[in-house]
This record gives sequence, C-alpha cells and structure tokens, in this order.
Amino acid sequence: MTTPHPNPYAAAHIIKEIGRGKKGARSMARSDARDLYAAMLDGRVSDLELGGILLAMRIKGESVEEIAGFLDAAEASFAPLRAPAGACAPVIIPSYNGARKMANLTALLALLLAREGVPVLVHGVPHDPGRVATAEVLAELGIAPAGNHAEAEALLAEGKPAFITIDALAPKLAHMLSLRRRLGVRNSTHTLVKIMQPFAGPALRLVSYTHPEYLEMLGEYFTTAADPARGDAFLMRGTEGETVANANKGQKIDWFHQHERTVLVEKAQQAEEDVLLPDDKSATATAAWIASVLRGEVPVPASIAEQVTQCVKAARAL
Repeated sequence: MTTPHPNPYAAAHIIKEIGRGKKGARSMARSDARDLYAAMLDGRVSDLELGGILLAMRIKGESVEEIAGFLDAAEASFAPLRAPAGACAPVIIPSYNGARKMANLTALLALLLAREGVPVLVHGVPHDPGRVATAEVLAELGIAPAGNHAEAEALLAEGKPAFITIDALAPKLAHMLSLRRRLGVRNSTHTLVKIMQPFAGPALRLVSYTHPEYLEMLGEYFTTAADPARGDAFLMRGTEGETVANANKGQKIDWFHQHERTVLVEKAQQAEEDVLLPDDKSATATAAWIASVLRGEVPVPASIAEQVTQCVKAARAL
C-alpha cells in the first residue's frame, strides 16, 4: 500500500457511474474525466479506488469525452517540448508495441523523415518482452535515447531524430503504464500515449489503432474534440501496433485537419511484389537492413515511401 495522499480524491461517485458494466455504465463529462485523471496522475486516488477505476474503464471502454478529458490532464502533467525553428512542424511517432512477426521498421520511417528535414520525435518504451522495440533497433543504429527534454530538443535542433522514453518524457504517465504489470491488463493510458501531442506548438501526430472500435472512437475524437491548434493527425491500423506503414500491404491512412477527415491513402488491394525485407527480425538484423536502405542498396518499400511523402507535405503545411 502506498502512503495516503494528504489531499485524497474521493472516487466512489465516479466508480458508481463507470463501474456498472459494459451496458449499464455511464460516461463522464470531459471536465470530470480531466479532474479524475489528474488526481490519478498526482497519486491522490487510493490504490483500491485506482484499481477499480482502471478495470471499470477497461470493461466499459472510453467515450470521446472521457478520452479528451484524460488527454487534457495527461498533457498538462509534463512540460511541453519546444520544436526547432524551420519550415516543418515536428512529426510525432509513438512506439509502444514493437514487433514480433514482422521486422519493426518504425526507425526507418523516422530516419527517412529526418533526412527530408522534418523534425521527428519518437517516444515509447525501451523494451517489450517477446517483441523487438523501436528503441532497440535505434540503439543498433547508434541512436541513443535522449535523457531528458533538453537533450531531445537539442537533437531536433541538430536535424536528428530524437527518441525519448516515456519515463523521461512524462514520468507520471510512465507510472500509469507500469500498472499493467500489476493488474495484468492495459489501461486508458496506453491509448493516451499514442495520441498525445507533447509539443507546445502544432505538430503532426501519427496515430495507430488495433481494434476496430478505436477507429470509430479516435475518428470522432479528432473530428469533434481535438484542439485544431495542436496540429493534425494521421490515423491508420497499426502494423503490429506500430505507426509505420505495412511494407507488404499498405493500410488506409485518414488525415484529420481542422476537424475535417480526409482519406489520404487508400488501403492497398493486393500485396506488394518484390519487397525485400529482412528474414531475421532481430533488432541487429533489422538495423542492418535499414542502414542498407538508407545507403540506397535496397529500395524503400512503396507504402513507407508514400507515408513519408504525405508526412512531409502535412508537416510543411503546418
């Protein structure tokens, strides 16, 4: 048990509403969700109530108003990053899944964007048991994680892609993610870290979803509840949860700009032919393959090349 907070948040009235199961539960208003999640991040909710809230939300699922309120509190829980001056807004690539069946090519996407002069921030976890994390591929490419906000900002100013762990970027959110190990299931924070915008100014968020219900919920969030001044978002089905296009068969990408939704890239109807991907999915082999692509020895998969093109256009427009 943790030491009780001197200013505890009494959550029983919230649990009473959200804890009635999938069909009986009622959703919170955005302001209530913001206050609740802020209290959770600040440690003002007891362990017992926190566990009840996380499991209730897991069963009920987040409404658009709830995810918006949670995100308001999440983004207010850490100091925003400063983007470097230049022609492009930064592109944000969350990486919290890694890959198991396919090579994890998120690092390739980041490096290709940086080569085009786009500031690129990758944030995520350093490891994921049973999967190859983007951080591990980047490490094999000689790219170490930024230790803090200042180091990440310095890398961006130098035109280099910056990777920062969620622990260094937003410690309170990292703690909420860590509760998965204690509870055995994911919680709302796993969605928040994939859609948050950590910069003070506008940026392009690359967002992925795994389950179809999140396509509907996130689509509604970006067309009704997201702040247009925070920038744009690309939304697509994840490649094993990662936000890089599938090298074998590109996904549909929806673009959200000023609450307007546009199909930016149509889903590929058939698999790409002659895509040369590494047979070995390890971080070492994947990094070596990415290096060969960057040297021009192996072609960039068409779906990833198209994703890069669209990201550059949107980043320059912002």
